Amino acid sequence: MFAVNAQIPTPKSVLGFHPTDDRTIADWKQITDYFAKLDAASDKVKVEEIGKTTLGKPQIVAFISSADNIKNLERYKNYNFAINNPQITIAQTESIDLTKAGKTIVAISCSIHSTEIVASQMSMNLAHDLATATDETTKEILENTILLLIPSANPDGIDIVANWYRKTLGTKFEGTSPPELYHHYAGHDNNRDWFMMNLAETRNITKLFWQEWFPQIVYDVHQQGQTGARMTIPPFYDPPNPRIDPLILRELGLLGYKMAADLQRTDQAGVTTNATYDTWWHGGFRSAPYYHNSVGILSEAASAELMTPVTINKEALSRPNPSRGIASMLEPATNIPDPWEGGVWGPKDIARIETVSALAVLEMAAKFRERYLKNSYDLASKNLKPSNNEPQAFIVYAGQPNQEPVARFLEILMWQGMEVHEMTRELEIIHEQNDKNNFHEMPLGSFLVFVNQPQKNNVLSLFEKQVYPKRLNAKGEAEVPYDVAGWTLPLQMGVETVAAWNIKDLEKHRSTLKKVENINQARTVLNLKPNKTSFDKLPNPLKSSPKIGLYKGFTGSMDEGWTRLVLDNHQIPYTSLMDSDFREDKLNYDAIILPSISERGIVSGLPKERYPEEFTGGIGESGVANLKKFVENGGKLICFDDSCELVIKQFNLPMKNVLGGLSRAEFYSPGSIWQLDVDTSNGLAKGFNKQTPAYFINSSAYEISDSGKLRSVAKYAEKDLLLSGWILGEKYALGKTAIAESDFGKGKLILFAFRPQHRGQTFGTFPFIFNALEK
Repeated sequence: MFAVNAQIPTPKSVLGFHPTDDRTIADWKQITDYFAKLDAASDKVKVEEIGKTTLGKPQIVAFISSADNIKNLERYKNYNFAINNPQITIAQTESIDLTKAGKTIVAISCSIHSTEIVASQMSMNLAHDLATATDETTKEILENTILLLIPSANPDGIDIVANWYRKTLGTKFEGTSPPELYHHYAGHDNNRDWFMMNLAETRNITKLFWQEWFPQIVYDVHQQGQTGARMTIPPFYDPPNPRIDPLILRELGLLGYKMAADLQRTDQAGVTTNATYDTWWHGGFRSAPYYHNSVGILSEAASAELMTPVTINKEALSRPNPSRGIASMLEPATNIPDPWEGGVWGPKDIARIETVSALAVLEMAAKFRERYLKNSYDLASKNLKPSNNEPQAFIVYAGQPNQEPVARFLEILMWQGMEVHEMTRELEIIHEQNDKNNFHEMPLGSFLVFVNQPQKNNVLSLFEKQVYPKRLNAKGEAEVPYDVAGWTLPLQMGVETVAAWNIKDLEKHRSTLKKVENINQARTVLNLKPNKTSFDKLPNPLKSSPKIGLYKGFTGSMDEGWTRLVLDNHQIPYTSLMDSDFREDKLNYDAIILPSISERGIVSGLPKERYPEEFTGGIGESGVANLKKFVENGGKLICFDDSCELVIKQFNLPMKNVLGGLSRAEFYSPGSIWQLDVDTSNGLAKGFNKQTPAYFINSSAYEISDSGKLRSVAKYAEKDLLLSGWILGEKYALGKTAIAESDFGKGKLILFAFRPQHRGQTFGTFPFIFNALEK
């Protein structure tokens, strides 16, 4: 029980209700107002704005620590920078034992997925308790740690959810998710952006973490489905990524078991470890820290219906193999020793276990402060040392045809804290690991990224090709990884790089390497105009001015959101089309894009049983008929991945997806980079090489039975198909059509079997979209 100081405002005194009570919800203004009042009243809390969100809201962090630590935040930030960057000499820290003088920096971030709403509400209670408690454990936490509390990594989404919840409260629609993306562009995929930094919120937090504070522990608080574990915590499921230092994984497990033990002490049943979530993938809030020498924690609490309690009966928990690593939710096992048998589950339950878990992490961070700081220093120092199994550097070639993606690529690396150097003279390198004498000249104006820097594993993970282990279950089926299997950034962005295993006379020529201090320095080398701000808009690549319609609807398609982002970033005008535009035949456009949405999602939309009528019904059969008429009368219809099935069926095209209906024992490829063979004589392939990488994420592969009507613009390669990630059953896709076009009436159909704008990351295939949009 906390002993508290009554002079500090409680959340209830500011909001008028206690956060996490049933059927209450605080919006972003209420949350930030509370934190501002807490800052004003407590010398243990300091709130700062770290930037603006996509929609212009203030994004904040609350620093919570002892009064003395809060007064000296800049000092401790400098200490931690020096600990994490031992290659840099910082005068004011030279004579100090930083592992004794520093504080453990812990970041706790809430509700990046804003329908997982409880943590954002809980954050106010947690902040108040830490600012007012006088018990010895809290004193130790405040003395030895500095907490960076982020009430939400998605403030825009908090308001979207709060507004929808209030609108539907007391109706049969109470507790449903909003009929729109809860991040303006990315929706749920806002937690898939942590190496790409397409989103303003990602950049704000990346700057806070990896340019300024370098937290030893990053804790990302989430919710999951209702009928699984009450909470899933570390250690995680296999496979681990080999580029994560083993010490990170051990420390992650240690923190997870502390969380589990504390939850058990508070009689919380249904807590699982070693299940569901793995540590393979790079691009999540809690997984990106692994490559910055930081322990990244994910917890997933079972959800309610937003802020409305639910009743879960035992039968709902009884299905076999509910998740990876769990045979049964009702049978005791080492990783779930105390199963939960059902009952009422609400926001108070979620908030309680999230609070217990957060305090467990903070208690460990406080008690083992020197250990965590020394780990940071040792990991960073270890990464500065060369290894025979790693290249010396990666080089980005000078003279590449598409300079804007090269500039964005370099900006992405620098934003994460990597050092990039401009080559002011030619260098000779060996680019094969076991080659001893075959040197190749790298041209002046290339860029060099040394591997041996504090975040070595981040450099390697982004530049290297991933080789995902072939993991099959007892039935011979592919085991589904948590997210994607491969993400190699140069391949996705169409940027040519080469590994330098040996740089001839490096020490002699080191003075000719010029550190790139800012992106405009790199843009000057690339003969590009300077940017006024970071991550500026890119030039419009279209020579014509087509009138473009982009289908949006109410199902909240992330693929639609990413398509919008790509068009917006390239300053290409378009209009978002809703279901009624199709039903009412308001399709006066040159081109219409259908993002990757299933036929059912487009035609039927949201169900009337769960949503008000104004949001339901999809485009309907009349909308399909009007879409067909649009093409027949001269329009151009461009389809991505899942939406192609609707067009193949409704337009009676002589083609089929050869991967459709195959079991996971026959074929599986969960987010990997494939090679395309491109017909460069086709106008849609203008500017492409005969081979180019493309992103495949459980996508399609087409067989065309009437080549007179349909033309293949690009096919999946006949051999050496996989470039990064994993394919099971490669033979089914070899040589099959990846991009097709067809005349239809006076118009044209263009079908992408994959997503050429996947998560806004695949700059290398964006030009296919631009070529398709040209008049």
